[in-house]
Amino acid sequence: MKRACRWAVCVGMALFLLLAGWKSPGKAEEKIQAYFLNVGKADAILLRLDGQDYLVDTGSKDSYDQLEDALQMLGVERLSGVLITHTDKDHAGGLKKLLKSDITVERVYAGKLHSEKSSEDHPAYSATEKKNVPFTWLSAGDQLQTGRCVWEILGPLTLDAEDENNNSLVANVRTPEGNFLLTGDMTQTEEEELLDAGVIPQATVLKAGHHGRDDATGKRLVAAVRPQWAVISTSSEERPDTPAAKVMETLALFGVKTAVTQDTQVGILIELEKQNAVVWRVDWDGKHPMEKDA
Repeated sequence: MKRACRWAVCVGMALFLLLAGWKSPGKAEEKIQAYFLNVGKADAILLRLDGQDYLVDTGSKDSYDQLEDALQMLGVERLSGVLITHTDKDHAGGLKKLLKSDITVERVYAGKLHSEKSSEDHPAYSATEKKNVPFTWLSAGDQLQTGRCVWEILGPLTLDAEDENNNSLVANVRTPEGNFLLTGDMTQTEEEELLDAGVIPQATVLKAGHHGRDDATGKRLVAAVRPQWAVISTSSEERPDTPAAKVMETLALFGVKTAVTQDTQVGILIELEKQNAVVWRVDWDGKHPMEKDA
């Protein structure tokens, strides 16, 4: 679909939703929400925390139009922060286009441990330098305060020079209503290191690592986290081995409900209320409950 057509669809749907009485949860409501956006076999998560919008990863360069359309639908004009979990193109690839867009980005964060040759070669650092956007390196043990919410950076603890996936920033986003454990693309190598260090918490929602591939989201991790819901961000068309049967079986074994971004047009919306996750499938015609009593 050409960009003009996509824009017309977005405008038309926005008018339809307004007339139909469905409104996107706005900042004034100050809810605790996460939109796990459908950007193909890539990651982009919009967190709405006490009236502030944060984006974790930016999808790929090729999926940026999907990301931009979703942000437009959700009324995002300003991002208090953009956190890039690691340097892989399906996580950092959309950042340059985002910084060129009409959306104001107040700060970009990225992991200090990475497999690039130098700090200047990190895609997030180089992109922010060109656009004069404030930038902050993050390491395990760092914390960010967002209203009543706290981002706890759990890992990585050591540099993996061979596999950039295991340099993924792992964040526990702790809120008064529950918490999100965001894992980037960490595989069981990083999982085991963090579990051995005793830093993995229980969580209301787990973002399954590495797009649901069978080298991540092991039984030991799921047993420690005990999430109500797990979200897998992937496209089976792009990556036929995802979500892996092994991962789905592990999650089912522990009674974890699972949502996959490819099953939606826009993404998965999770609202946290009193330590419970309320989960919706978001399409262009609005949001639809997946299981309201989750």
